Amino acid sequence: MDEYIDIVDKQGNPTGKSELKSIVHQKGYFHHTSHVWFYTKNGEVLLSQRSAKKTICPLMWDVSVAGHIDAGETPKQAAIREAEEEIGLIISENKLQSIGVFECFQTYDNGMVDNEFHNTFIAEISVPLSKLTLQEEEVEALKFVTLDAFKKLIKNIGEDNHFVPSNKAYYELVWQNIIKKTA
Repeated sequence: MDEYIDIVDKQGNPTGKSELKSIVHQKGYFHHTSHVWFYTKNGEVLLSQRSAKKTICPLMWDVSVAGHIDAGETPKQAAIREAEEEIGLIISENKLQSIGVFECFQTYDNGMVDNEFHNTFIAEISVPLSKLTLQEEEVEALKFVTLDAFKKLIKNIGEDNHFVPSNKAYYELVWQNIIKKTA
């Protein structure tokens, strides 16, 4: 879907301009996304496998839920919308704990220039996988991994199609924040 998203400057500040997502990626405009990492009180992290239909990183295992922040939307509103759209999970703003905004500036072989600021949240999930509904354009599969397994995946980043290798520090910070919540 080619929605309008707000353009920001290289520090992440609003410019007051919006553009279609396809143009934003074609021109390399800076923009915001929302990421939600779901964890269980038992110390598991929900990983999402990107759909085979995705233009970039198809079938890669990564963040539980993520997406662009639509024009005029807040990061929390986008996180709530994406959770419902991608996995059928309804959450409230007070369940989202912000752990920071992270730069992710990447250029892909297909010419896409993705200059994103990841507004990142963690949130507890108590719903079993069997109760989640996958949006097939976005999500191929879901799985829970233990925090130990999550740490090993970060250590061996890129293996078995897990995580974007250039973002290792980001994943480590996510792990550290979830560890604090489950300890």
